[in-house]
Amino acid sequence: MRAIIAALAGMCLMAAPSLAAEPIATTDGELPGTSLQIKELKVSNGTVMLKFTIINDGTESFDPDTLSDRTVAKYDAHSISGVYLIDTAHKKKYLVVYDTDNHCVCSRDSHDIASKSSANLWAKFPAPPDDVQKIGVVVSHFMPMDDVPLSR
Repeated sequence: MRAIIAALAGMCLMAAPSLAAEPIATTDGELPGTSLQIKELKVSNGTVMLKFTIINDGTESFDPDTLSDRTVAKYDAHSISGVYLIDTAHKKKYLVVYDTDNHCVCSRDSHDIASKSSANLWAKFPAPPDDVQKIGVVVSHFMPMDDVPLSR
């Protein structure tokens, strides 16, 4: 009996998921050594939550301020407000959601990502129609990602 319990316990330990989830999409950056990993793209309560990590294995720092949308009336410095989603099926572009104080509902007060480091960032968008299962993700200075799966 002890042998069976030990064997089952061993199988449970071997089947345990790793703490760091695999990215659902990845892309390379324009700056040598930079890459982006999408960790989550989930629809909930009428919005899409995008969580991603920028990895800087290059020799220069990466300035996330370059991801801001500078075209809005009240520029939200040090935010990632310029990230957007593209629904090619419905020919629609989804911009980051803004609150009543005109601040993006996204990572703000971001600082340079030093060489050999990374940063976890996030942004919220309006949800696409229920029939959209995959969507494009565009982050300035990184190759666009098409057909990234949405979870619901």
